[in-house]
Amino acid sequence: MKLIMALSLYLVAIFAQAACNDPPAPRVNWSGCDKSGLDLSSVNLTRAVLKRTNFTGSKLVNARLDRADFNFAILKQADFTKASLKKARLVSVNAVQANFTQARLSQADFRRANIQQAIFRQAILSEARFYEAQADKAIFHKARLKAANFEQASLYQADFRQAQASSANFKRASADQINCQQAMLEKTQWEKASLLDANFTKANLTKSFFVDAIIDGADFKQAILNDAIWVEYQRCRRDSLGICQ
Repeated sequence: MKLIMALSLYLVAIFAQAACNDPPAPRVNWSGCDKSGLDLSSVNLTRAVLKRTNFTGSKLVNARLDRADFNFAILKQADFTKASLKKARLVSVNAVQANFTQARLSQADFRRANIQQAIFRQAILSEARFYEAQADKAIFHKARLKAANFEQASLYQADFRQAQASSANFKRASADQINCQQAMLEKTQWEKASLLDANFTKANLTKSFFVDAIIDGADFKQAILNDAIWVEYQRCRRDSLGICQ
């Protein structure tokens, strides 16, 4: 019996090693493998299983990663510039300082991910989910975030300048000192969010919802507040600019 168990464990280890050595391909299973520091630019890993895989410092520029499963993976300082990750699963990943510049991430799932200081400049993130994500100092400059969900996310000093985020959800987010200058934020939800010293200069907040939000020290200079619902359920007039009237 002991011999059979030992042989079984040996075979499992052999198969696991073989999977880690498999070349990049659609649906490949690299779960738990160490792929750190590699150049995987332009590879096709569509629907690949990459759970708990270590991609620290790896280069995946222009990679095809649609519907790939990265749950719990380590993506620190990895480069996903211009990669396609549509509907990719990135739940609870560690992607601190990862680079997603111009990546295509529509409906990607970053729930509870650590994306502090990650770069999403000009990325496409329509309907992406960031529920309870740690996104302090993350950069979403000029990103497309229509209907993205940041509910209960941590967004301290996050950069949303000139982002297009209409209908995005920021309910209960911790977003002190968030920078939303010139962002398109029509119909966004900020209910019970913490927005201490936030910057909404020249942002478009038409029909946005701020009930019970904490906005002490926030700057709304020249922000468009047409028909916005303010912190105490006050509806702003259609010509409100900089101040809810």
